[in-house]
Amino acid sequence: MSDSLDRPVLEKSSPKIEDIQSDPSDRLKRAQDAMMRGAPEEALAIARPTPDGTPEIPALHYVRARAYFHLRRYQDCAVELERASTNAGPHAISLLLDEAVSMRRRDDLLPLLKICRKRKPDDFRLMNAGAAVLIQLARFDEAELLLRLSLQRCPEEPNTLNLLALLLTETGRFEGALSVMAGLRDADPQDWEPLCNMACILSSMGRMEEAANLYRQAVPMAPQNARLRLNHSITMLKSGRMAQGWVEHEWRFGLPGHTSMPLDRLLPNISPSLDLRGKRVLITQEEGLGDTLMYLRYIPPLARTGAIIHIWGTETLAAICERVAGASEVQFGGETPDYDYHCPFISLPRAFSGTPDAMGAPVPYLSADRRKAEAWRQQFQDDHKLRVGLVWAGAARPEDTAALMVDRQRSMPLSELAPLAGIEGASFYSLQKDTPAEQIPDFPAPLVNVMPDCHTMDDTAALMVNLDIIVSVDTSAVHLAGGLGKPVIMMDRINNCWRWLHGRDDTPWYPQMRIVRQTRFQDWSDVVERVQRLLEDAVAARRPGPQ
Repeated sequence: MSDSLDRPVLEKSSPKIEDIQSDPSDRLKRAQDAMMRGAPEEALAIARPTPDGTPEIPALHYVRARAYFHLRRYQDCAVELERASTNAGPHAISLLLDEAVSMRRRDDLLPLLKICRKRKPDDFRLMNAGAAVLIQLARFDEAELLLRLSLQRCPEEPNTLNLLALLLTETGRFEGALSVMAGLRDADPQDWEPLCNMACILSSMGRMEEAANLYRQAVPMAPQNARLRLNHSITMLKSGRMAQGWVEHEWRFGLPGHTSMPLDRLLPNISPSLDLRGKRVLITQEEGLGDTLMYLRYIPPLARTGAIIHIWGTETLAAICERVAGASEVQFGGETPDYDYHCPFISLPRAFSGTPDAMGAPVPYLSADRRKAEAWRQQFQDDHKLRVGLVWAGAARPEDTAALMVDRQRSMPLSELAPLAGIEGASFYSLQKDTPAEQIPDFPAPLVNVMPDCHTMDDTAALMVNLDIIVSVDTSAVHLAGGLGKPVIMMDRINNCWRWLHGRDDTPWYPQMRIVRQTRFQDWSDVVERVQRLLEDAVAARRPGPQ
């Protein structure tokens, strides 16, 4: 499941390319175009210094720095970054962070930073940039040392304090983060960002009404700011204020990466005056697999309006989508089909929020392929124990910083689940994909791994229906199992995703799910103890009673 909209995101003043690329000269544009084409050598040739040594705009230095970074010429890159950073704003190396992340070269910034700091050891901006990289790499102690050193140089620097609050939040020191943000709020009462950040932190702590009160102050200060409004929506949804939250959630379209479709053809709210009979409604993939699996529940009620529903999604979910009642056509890839209205999956709850179908179709609304399910049934027919499916980690996605930082809080090493191995009467099946599956030998009991034979979510669904219960961290597996109507125990982090609400161990989305949430930040021990008891109860319930 994608977590880019999983929780509010702390705001921080970030450098932007346009901050130093303001000269529209042909030479600069051609060099930038070369970089866009992945031709750093060509960009260097175009942007080479003039023979007469004429002073150059920072943007030309920066484009050369980018080219040198691509070529791993870090000494040259450091020189150009320094020349691009002569103004009072953030150091130009901060601009490289997103590009390095997209190239999966985040770690390569560390040797570059080391060179830059050797050249300018007292530049607090370099300390901040280094701390930002180290936070993303979960090297928190090193990051904190840099930030404390930076604050010795410039005690009131907002960017440094924002980074410190982020670090404290990521390490569970929420009260400390609140204190830092309160100082920034007091320093500039007209700035909405500290208020938003304090609300984000309070939401993570479960102090929902306090968070809502801060948003009531912040939103009027910047009513058109999409990130502020989106953060506000996530807190409303986590508080259970669904109808208002879904409307506010549409502000995500003001941010990159959500839809390129025209908003004037977005599906309106379902109402008696909206006639969809015979209209083609295109439902589009927007976030991750979990979101799609969760919101497929709205396809059956949408079909009952008379709409012709065309789902444009991802290949791994194609077969599952095809079996959802009401789906007329399913495609992945290809050209945009004809449509009258379009609707990203995440907007379907907003469209139905004022109807009796506000929660979509009842569970189960997903089904498994009967042939595939029967094949698994025959393979497992000799296992008469309680069959438990295990998922202990999500997808890290290092190219997506927000998802990476969420994943390291929602995931755990398999070794944490070792106490489950002693449950008599239970057998364990791995539902884990990707790199975390390499931990299977760490489990002290047999852990059946047939996931190499599961190539799509359709294959996994057929496997799941032959298990008795799914135990998983908060990832797409819980949505697949929940939508199939399987019993689920979800092991959840303390600062949970909005969709699981606050202070509940059940969920209206999946009636057969039990949520077992951390009581201490990043401590899974008591979660595993409670899961063990639940599984032992499930084993006991299968035993025949006294005759």
